Amino acid sequence: MEIDWNHTVAAVWRQRREQLHPVTSVDPVRLDELIGIDRQKQALAVNTERFLSGKPANNALLWGARGTGKSSLIKAILNTYHSRGLRLIEIYRDDLRHLPDIVDDIRELPQRFIVYTDDFSFEANENSYVALKSILEGSIEPPPDNVLLYVTSNRRHLLPEYPADSEGTRLVEGELHYSDAVEEKMSLSDRFGLWLSFYQPDLRGYLAIVDSYFPQYPGDRLALHDAARLFAMSRASRSGRTARQFYNAYSGQED
Repeated sequence: MEIDWNHTVAAVWRQRREQLHPVTSVDPVRLDELIGIDRQKQALAVNTERFLSGKPANNALLWGARGTGKSSLIKAILNTYHSRGLRLIEIYRDDLRHLPDIVDDIRELPQRFIVYTDDFSFEANENSYVALKSILEGSIEPPPDNVLLYVTSNRRHLLPEYPADSEGTRLVEGELHYSDAVEEKMSLSDRFGLWLSFYQPDLRGYLAIVDSYFPQYPGDRLALHDAARLFAMSRASRSGRTARQFYNAYSGQED
């Protein structure tokens, strides 16, 4: 199916049909709705604006704790800049082998594309990320000027790390020389010029996110906070995702 990118702002790769499927209803999350990640928002917005202006920009790795706003930030970036020609293609990790063909189809288009992959990580013996080289570094053909890769991961180096990987790491005249195993793991993440780290907020930060979901709460806010704390304890997580789930479970109970 050929996509009209003049009217479509996002598409998802469908594995069974092996084609892009236009997204007709994009998650409407906005940058100002994302609480507690101002540094990350600013850095990714600046990088995206450089990209849209035709200036050099970096592929971005958003890594860190689950539910802390990594994916939401990328969606909010799309919602902020799609009127300036930004488009987004989501592709799952297991379908990355199709990425070179997708890039061939959009390379000459006037729009600017973010290729987005969520939960971007690999097992030790995988090599499916090899298909990314056409975007990250190019080959005989340089990387396209109108495509960047924005990915999220729970792992900083994208691959599992084991104590044995450090065997052979040594200091030589004050300079740290990593083992081959560590070098291989770092080489993939090093291809992303922008690293943004995400961490679970403390209790105050978590409650600030909860309050953003209940701006006009008519009941006892201290009781609301107590309920939110108990909910977070039951989930063993004080993330933005937990705050959203609390809102889904608790909103309307004040009636």
